[in-house]
Amino acid sequence: MRRNLRVNGLGLGFGALFLVTLAGQAVAGQAQYNDEQLTRGAEPVSLVQWVTSSTFAVDVVENWQSEYLQFFLYIFATVWLVQKGSPESKDVEKAGSESDAEQLVGPHARADSPRWAHRHGWRQAVFAHSLGLVMGGIFVLSWLAQAVTGWAAYNTEQLGHHQDPVGWLEYIGGADFWNRTLQNWQSEMLAVGSMAVLAIYLRQRGSPESKPVGAAHADTGETG
Repeated sequence: MRRNLRVNGLGLGFGALFLVTLAGQAVAGQAQYNDEQLTRGAEPVSLVQWVTSSTFAVDVVENWQSEYLQFFLYIFATVWLVQKGSPESKDVEKAGSESDAEQLVGPHARADSPRWAHRHGWRQAVFAHSLGLVMGGIFVLSWLAQAVTGWAAYNTEQLGHHQDPVGWLEYIGGADFWNRTLQNWQSEMLAVGSMAVLAIYLRQRGSPESKPVGAAHADTGETG
């Protein structure tokens, strides 16, 4: 049991942090919302009412979709785009999808390679792009969830101000939706670009996201 916890520490650790921060967001969000309710002379809501509301849901999923967009774009972009000196990039000469021998597929698969790596045709093609496809799929689903929950939250606000609700297509073409969306997208693009460039010159000993401390700045694709 202890060994299983240790060898799965990264996934379990971040899973626990996710739950803690989600719970914290729920409590803090309820407090802020109830402050606004009292200011308007309206009734406060319970924690259960808050976490089942469209307002809380859109706050959560708008961050999810931007994170998965980041991973989706990064996974596919790093196939073709390189950054000299960055451990976040593969070697400059390896830009592209690489050969079957380098990717250990088909006749080059090893005995311990995943089953579909040994296959030919559509199964190998699907498995060869499965990470990017799943990340892209989660992004699309979370984007749609944001669009629906944001629409519901927006219309609740409209009715609270005695204004007419809007249709879904009108909402996703409006400023509220794109303001929520783009403020998250731009921060993700900045974070990814900064990581790729800063890791050329800066180090973190022992981290696979960094080059070895003594590696030259021009070394590309090395991890510590």
